[in-house]
Amino acid sequence: MPTFDLASVPLRDLNQALHAVEAGKNETEFEVVNPRGAHAVAVGIDAPVRVDVHGSVGYYCAGMNAEATVTVHGSVGPGVAENMMSGTVVVKGDASQYAGATGHGGLLVIEGNASSRCGISMKGIDIVVKGNIGHMSAFMAQAGNLVVLGDAGDALGDSLYEAKLFVRGEVKSLGADCVKKKMRPKHLALLADLLAKAGITDLKPEEFTRYGSARTLYNFNIDNVDAY
Repeated sequence: MPTFDLASVPLRDLNQALHAVEAGKNETEFEVVNPRGAHAVAVGIDAPVRVDVHGSVGYYCAGMNAEATVTVHGSVGPGVAENMMSGTVVVKGDASQYAGATGHGGLLVIEGNASSRCGISMKGIDIVVKGNIGHMSAFMAQAGNLVVLGDAGDALGDSLYEAKLFVRGEVKSLGADCVKKKMRPKHLALLADLLAKAGITDLKPEEFTRYGSARTLYNFNIDNVDAY
Protein backbone atom coordinates (compact mmCIF):
# COMPACT_ATOMS: atom_id res chain seq x y z
CA MET A 1 0.00 0.00 0.00
CA PRO A 2 1.68 3.26 -1.11
CA THR A 3 1.81 5.94 1.58
CA PHE A 4 2.01 9.63 0.74
CA ASP A 5 3.25 11.91 3.52
CA LEU A 6 2.07 15.35 2.49
CA ALA A 7 4.49 16.90 4.97
CA SER A 8 7.29 15.97 2.59
CA VAL A 9 5.64 14.94 -0.70
CA PRO A 10 3.87 17.44 -2.99
CA LEU A 11 0.10 17.02 -3.23
CA ARG A 12 0.48 16.90 -7.02
CA ASP A 13 2.40 13.62 -6.70
CA LEU A 14 -0.49 12.03 -4.81
CA ASN A 15 -3.15 13.12 -7.27
CA GLN A 16 -1.03 12.13 -10.26
CA ALA A 17 -0.55 8.65 -8.81
CA LEU A 18 -4.30 8.31 -8.26
CA HIS A 19 -5.04 9.47 -11.81
CA ALA A 20 -2.53 7.00 -13.25
CA VAL A 21 -4.23 3.92 -11.82
CA GLU A 22 -5.34 1.37 -14.40
CA ALA A 23 -7.58 -1.54 -13.42
CA GLY A 24 -5.51 -4.61 -12.62
CA LYS A 25 -2.17 -2.93 -13.26
CA ASN A 26 -1.48 -0.64 -10.33
CA GLU A 27 -1.80 -0.43 -6.58
CA THR A 28 -5.43 -0.01 -5.55
CA GLU A 29 -5.04 1.06 -1.91
CA PHE A 30 -3.42 4.31 -0.83
CA GLU A 31 -2.70 5.99 2.50
CA VAL A 32 -2.31 9.72 3.00
CA VAL A 33 -0.75 11.08 6.19
CA ASN A 34 -0.15 14.61 7.43
CA PRO A 35 -2.64 16.30 5.07
CA ARG A 36 -2.47 19.37 7.33
CA GLY A 37 -5.63 20.92 5.83
CA ALA A 38 -4.44 20.62 2.24
CA HIS A 39 -6.94 21.53 -0.47
CA ALA A 40 -8.07 19.31 -3.36
CA VAL A 41 -6.83 16.06 -1.85
CA ALA A 42 -7.74 12.95 -3.89
CA VAL A 43 -9.67 14.86 -6.56
CA GLY A 44 -10.67 13.57 -9.97
CA ILE A 45 -10.17 9.86 -9.27
CA ASP A 46 -11.63 7.65 -11.99
CA ALA A 47 -10.81 4.12 -10.81
CA PRO A 48 -12.01 1.67 -8.12
CA VAL A 49 -9.28 2.47 -5.60
CA ARG A 50 -9.37 2.98 -1.83
CA VAL A 51 -7.84 6.06 -0.27
CA ASP A 52 -7.51 6.61 3.48
CA VAL A 53 -6.66 10.16 4.51
CA HIS A 54 -5.44 10.37 8.11
CA GLY A 55 -6.17 13.90 9.25
CA SER A 56 -8.30 16.88 8.29
CA VAL A 57 -8.31 18.46 4.84
CA GLY A 58 -9.34 21.71 3.19
CA TYR A 59 -11.77 22.40 0.37
CA TYR A 60 -12.88 20.12 -2.50
CA CYS A 61 -11.54 16.84 -1.11
CA ALA A 62 -12.59 13.92 -3.34
CA GLY A 63 -14.17 16.30 -5.83
CA MET A 64 -15.37 14.74 -9.11
CA ASN A 65 -14.92 11.27 -7.61
CA ALA A 66 -15.81 8.28 -9.78
CA GLU A 67 -15.65 4.67 -8.51
CA ALA A 68 -13.19 5.30 -5.68
CA THR A 69 -13.78 4.89 -1.94
CA VAL A 70 -12.24 7.82 -0.08
CA THR A 71 -12.28 7.93 3.71
CA VAL A 72 -11.19 11.03 5.61
CA HIS A 73 -10.27 10.28 9.21
CA GLY A 74 -10.87 13.87 10.26
CA SER A 75 -12.93 16.85 9.16
CA VAL A 76 -13.22 18.48 5.73
CA GLY A 77 -13.49 22.00 4.39
CA PRO A 78 -16.01 23.34 1.84
CA GLY A 79 -17.14 21.28 -1.14
CA VAL A 80 -16.24 17.72 -0.17
CA ALA A 81 -17.28 15.29 -2.95
CA GLU A 82 -18.33 18.21 -5.15
CA ASN A 83 -19.62 16.99 -8.52
CA MET A 84 -19.16 13.38 -7.44
CA MET A 85 -20.19 10.80 -10.04
CA SER A 86 -19.97 7.43 -8.26
CA GLY A 87 -18.13 5.60 -5.51
CA THR A 88 -18.18 6.37 -1.78
CA VAL A 89 -16.79 9.21 0.30
CA VAL A 90 -16.83 8.92 4.10
CA VAL A 91 -15.99 11.80 6.44
CA LYS A 92 -15.32 10.67 10.00
CA GLY A 93 -15.56 14.22 11.34
CA ASP A 94 -17.51 17.34 10.37
CA ALA A 95 -17.97 18.92 6.95
CA SER A 96 -17.98 22.60 6.06
CA GLN A 97 -20.44 24.19 3.64
CA TYR A 98 -21.84 22.80 0.35
CA ALA A 99 -20.87 19.19 0.97
CA GLY A 100 -21.80 17.04 -2.02
CA ALA A 101 -22.66 20.05 -4.17
CA THR A 102 -23.91 19.18 -7.68
CA GLY A 103 -23.18 15.49 -7.05
CA HIS A 104 -24.51 13.20 -9.80
CA GLY A 105 -24.13 9.82 -8.06
CA GLY A 106 -22.39 7.77 -5.42
CA LEU A 107 -22.70 7.91 -1.64
CA LEU A 108 -21.38 10.61 0.71
CA VAL A 109 -21.47 9.79 4.43
CA ILE A 110 -20.69 12.49 6.99
CA GLU A 111 -20.41 11.07 10.47
CA GLY A 112 -20.39 14.45 12.17
CA ASN A 113 -22.26 17.64 11.29
CA ALA A 114 -22.51 19.40 7.93
CA SER A 115 -22.61 23.15 7.56
CA SER A 116 -24.80 25.29 5.29
CA ARG A 117 -25.90 24.36 1.75
CA CYS A 118 -25.29 20.65 2.18
CA GLY A 119 -26.39 18.96 -1.04
CA ILE A 120 -26.91 22.21 -2.96
CA SER A 121 -27.99 21.48 -6.54
CA MET A 122 -27.53 17.74 -6.02
CA LYS A 123 -28.27 15.78 -9.18
CA GLY A 124 -28.46 12.14 -8.08
CA ILE A 125 -26.00 11.74 -5.22
CA ASP A 126 -27.03 10.09 -1.94
CA ILE A 127 -25.92 11.99 1.17
CA VAL A 128 -26.23 10.65 4.72
CA VAL A 129 -25.38 13.02 7.60
CA LYS A 130 -25.29 11.47 11.05
CA GLY A 131 -25.34 14.86 12.79
CA ASN A 132 -27.03 18.16 11.92
CA ILE A 133 -27.04 20.24 8.74
CA GLY A 134 -27.01 24.01 8.31
CA HIS A 135 -29.24 26.47 6.50
CA MET A 136 -30.19 26.34 2.80
CA SER A 137 -29.36 22.66 2.52
CA ALA A 138 -30.64 20.90 -0.63
CA PHE A 139 -31.20 24.29 -2.29
CA MET A 140 -32.31 23.59 -5.87
CA ALA A 141 -31.68 19.87 -5.33
CA GLN A 142 -32.74 18.14 -8.52
CA ALA A 143 -32.35 14.41 -7.82
CA GLY A 144 -30.94 12.04 -5.25
CA ASN A 145 -31.50 11.61 -1.52
CA LEU A 146 -30.45 13.55 1.57
CA VAL A 147 -30.75 11.72 4.90
CA VAL A 148 -30.21 13.63 8.15
CA LEU A 149 -30.18 11.88 11.51
CA GLY A 150 -30.07 15.15 13.43
CA ASP A 151 -31.66 18.56 12.86
CA ALA A 152 -31.85 20.81 9.80
CA GLY A 153 -31.40 24.59 9.70
CA ASP A 154 -33.41 27.31 8.00
CA ALA A 155 -34.82 27.07 4.46
CA LEU A 156 -34.42 23.33 3.95
CA GLY A 157 -35.04 22.33 0.33
CA ASP A 158 -35.55 25.85 -1.00
CA SER A 159 -36.59 25.73 -4.69
CA LEU A 160 -36.41 21.93 -4.55
CA TYR A 161 -37.00 19.79 -7.63
CA GLU A 162 -37.26 15.99 -7.30
CA ALA A 163 -34.68 15.13 -4.63
CA LYS A 164 -36.01 13.34 -1.56
CA LEU A 165 -35.17 14.63 1.92
CA PHE A 166 -35.43 12.52 5.08
CA VAL A 167 -34.89 14.20 8.46
CA ARG A 168 -35.10 12.47 11.83
CA GLY A 169 -34.78 15.58 13.97
CA GLU A 170 -36.29 19.06 13.88
CA VAL A 171 -36.38 21.34 10.85
CA LYS A 172 -36.01 25.02 11.70
CA SER A 173 -37.88 26.12 8.57
CA LEU A 174 -38.70 24.93 5.05
CA GLY A 175 -37.62 26.82 1.95
CA ALA A 176 -39.82 27.94 -0.93
CA ASP A 177 -41.83 25.07 -2.46
CA CYS A 178 -40.57 22.47 0.04
CA VAL A 179 -43.29 20.63 1.96
CA LYS A 180 -43.71 17.71 4.33
CA LYS A 181 -44.77 14.57 2.47
CA LYS A 182 -46.25 11.20 3.29
CA MET A 183 -43.84 8.34 3.88
CA ARG A 184 -45.04 5.52 1.62
CA PRO A 185 -43.75 1.91 1.64
CA LYS A 186 -41.41 2.61 -1.28
CA HIS A 187 -39.86 5.49 0.65
CA LEU A 188 -39.43 3.36 3.76
CA ALA A 189 -37.67 0.73 1.65
CA LEU A 190 -35.44 3.35 0.00
CA LEU A 191 -34.50 4.87 3.34
CA ALA A 192 -33.80 1.47 4.91
CA ASP A 193 -31.38 0.75 2.07
CA LEU A 194 -29.61 4.09 2.47
CA LEU A 195 -29.24 3.64 6.23
CA ALA A 196 -27.81 0.16 5.69
CA LYS A 197 -25.30 1.43 3.13
CA ALA A 198 -24.17 4.08 5.63
CA GLY A 199 -23.70 1.42 8.33
CA ILE A 200 -26.62 2.60 10.45
CA THR A 201 -28.40 -0.35 12.00
CA ASP A 202 -30.00 1.05 15.16
CA LEU A 203 -32.60 3.37 13.58
CA LYS A 204 -35.87 2.66 11.82
CA PRO A 205 -37.06 4.47 8.66
CA GLU A 206 -40.35 5.19 10.44
CA GLU A 207 -38.48 7.59 12.74
CA PHE A 208 -37.86 10.00 9.82
CA THR A 209 -40.02 12.63 8.12
CA ARG A 210 -39.94 12.99 4.35
CA TYR A 211 -39.84 16.37 2.60
CA GLY A 212 -40.14 17.10 -1.10
CA SER A 213 -41.22 19.57 -3.73
CA ALA A 214 -44.76 20.96 -3.83
CA ARG A 215 -44.10 21.51 -7.57
CA THR A 216 -45.67 24.97 -7.56
CA LEU A 217 -42.54 26.66 -8.95
CA TYR A 218 -41.96 24.34 -11.92
CA ASN A 219 -43.60 26.86 -14.25
CA PHE A 220 -43.65 30.60 -13.76
CA ASN A 221 -46.87 31.93 -12.30
CA ILE A 222 -47.30 35.60 -11.43
CA ASP A 223 -49.21 34.59 -8.30
CA ASN A 224 -46.03 32.95 -6.98
CA VAL A 225 -43.65 35.77 -7.88
CA ASP A 226 -42.68 36.42 -4.25
CA ALA A 227 -41.45 32.84 -3.87
CA TYR A 228 -38.97 32.96 -6.75
